[in-house]
Amino acid sequence: KLLFFLNHYPYHDRFCSCVNIFFPSFRVIPSCDPTADDNLYHICITAISVVIMLILAILARRTKAGNKQKGLLGLLSPVNFLDHTQHKGLAVAVFGVLLCKLCGLILSPNPLPFTTDSENKQNWVILGVFYYPALYYPLLACGTLHNKVGYVLGSLLSWTHFSVLVWQKIDCPKTPQIHKYYSLFSSLPQIACLAFLSFQYPLFLFKGLKGTEKNNATEDLSSSYYRDYVKTILKKKAAKISTSSTETPKLPQRIIDAVKSYIYTPEDAFRFPLKLAISCVVAFITLYQVGLLLILTVVPTLQTARAGVDEDIANVLAGFKIILSPDKHEVVRLVVYYMWCVEVCYISALTLSGLVNLAMLMRSMVLHRSNLKGLYRGDIYNVYNCQRSIRASRPALVCWMGYTSFTAAHICIGMLIQAMVFFLCLLIAVFLIIIPVLHGQNLVLFKMLPFWLMILLAVLIQHITARFCFIKKTAGTRDLDNRGNLFLLTYLLFPVNVLIGVLLAIWRIVITALFNIVHMGRTDISLLNRNVEAFDPAYRCYAHYLKIEVSQSHPVMKAFCGMLLQSVSQETNAAQRSRDAEEGIQLVHQEKKQHKVSSAKRARGHWQLLYTLVNNPSLVGTRKHFQRQTAESFVNGSLNRNTKEGSKKEAATKEAEAAASN
Repeated sequence: KLLFFLNHYPYHDRFCSCVNIFFPSFRVIPSCDPTADDNLYHICITAISVVIMLILAILARRTKAGNKQKGLLGLLSPVNFLDHTQHKGLAVAVFGVLLCKLCGLILSPNPLPFTTDSENKQNWVILGVFYYPALYYPLLACGTLHNKVGYVLGSLLSWTHFSVLVWQKIDCPKTPQIHKYYSLFSSLPQIACLAFLSFQYPLFLFKGLKGTEKNNATEDLSSSYYRDYVKTILKKKAAKISTSSTETPKLPQRIIDAVKSYIYTPEDAFRFPLKLAISCVVAFITLYQVGLLLILTVVPTLQTARAGVDEDIANVLAGFKIILSPDKHEVVRLVVYYMWCVEVCYISALTLSGLVNLAMLMRSMVLHRSNLKGLYRGDIYNVYNCQRSIRASRPALVCWMGYTSFTAAHICIGMLIQAMVFFLCLLIAVFLIIIPVLHGQNLVLFKMLPFWLMILLAVLIQHITARFCFIKKTAGTRDLDNRGNLFLLTYLLFPVNVLIGVLLAIWRIVITALFNIVHMGRTDISLLNRNVEAFDPAYRCYAHYLKIEVSQSHPVMKAFCGMLLQSVSQETNAAQRSRDAEEGIQLVHQEKKQHKVSSAKRARGHWQLLYTLVNNPSLVGTRKHFQRQTAESFVNGSLNRNTKEGSKKEAATKEAEAAASN
């Protein structure tokens, strides 16, 4: 389209001369068609993926009888997001590939390789959002069955994706999209994720052939990780009595502690949940993609424009009544210098934004671990600042499902806003403070020096008088002194304090805005006050996410369930071996034990059983008088205690009658 416009535009020569003034190195990069045609490749890889899924489905039906956790249901859910013991590499790599394809899907003129229709791009984008997850689904499914055939298929599929992608980038490293090398650079994370999959599947196959691979499908409850976690938290540490523990740490120690709080160090007794691990990798790839887009969109244009400045720029500025200098060579030098300053400010803003987001990401990882450990201990108030029930609910489940996606979106928007704000701040600092100081011209801020001196003097007077005149120390206590002079100085400094208050209000706005901008990409903290943090949708999503993780994947709970299953299996095997030989003896012992048990213990056991049955949510629907309750009377399967008093008494009376009759 651009070539057609250049050839048929009536003022073609004039347009090209204007372009050559500002962009002398302007070249139209032709579209490149790789030898591995993308349309044909997607048709073939889609067919191969369907065949692989059929083979996996056949294998799943054969292995279903031997292991209930496998089969078609396991194939349809290849990733257990609530299992802390499984290998996280496959899921993390596939999510990274999906994120890179999503970026290319939005920015590409042809979202799907099957069509070149640019008029209905929105519809093709919607279709691509569902096509690419289905295309890369077999990369996860091949590792579900944990057998050699699945690993062989996964190796072939991952190597196919990886080799074709590298082949296409070698054939066509330059594309006309945004920047000639944007497509190559944006595909580097995708190539890295596919290379990891291409290495991981053969590694699993090699371990399977040697017989050293663990069966991750059943490793969750039988894993030693949960028991080791329980042993760690129950381990008694010797209390170290130190006289200096109550002393305030010195400034160097506080700085070291602050730096350590932003550095995540792994712990053997704690493993990140799979969703959090995926979220961290997705956040890092999002930072890379957004930073690459911002750099390659603006910086090459600024460099080309700066290289194309000549003496005609003086006439252009004169048309806007801007006279930098009577000498045109001096004007060219000043314009080039100012454009170089703008470029430096932009690159510095992007670098600062990237470093800030990386620091926030590390800090989030530290806070994630602290919050999860706190909720594991039941320390709900210190995590949420209010008493909350940790249980699954509909909003919590929705937030849990979308947490990783929401994290990527917040990182993207946060980096865009940070880059713009940091760029504007650096421009103001450079062109209003640094350059005027260096050249001694247009010192706008320094012309207000008397005003700043007055403000500084008023603040110093109040602090000095408060320190030496209006506070007295008597017997280790402090009290006010010279109250008459204090009241007089308060009255005299009222107008000046109004001006100081205006500056403090402006500073408050700046600090609040900078804090929210810096922490925009984080969802683990609220950008609102703790009393209204529920209105922050990002933090609300994070709070609900923690509820699902803690209620469904508590390490102590899983350790307890694993020990129960292990003890039941051991007792079942022991009873099966000695059932015939010891059946009579066991019956005799049981009869003796029943005679020895006192009536009080039996009554207490009956009441405990009754209490358990009454409070069992799964038995609520089987009670006749509970069936007459409305849906509002139940919360999460349990009777709502906030119902009317009459219904309470009626339910209690009928429950007591039923218990007595039983």
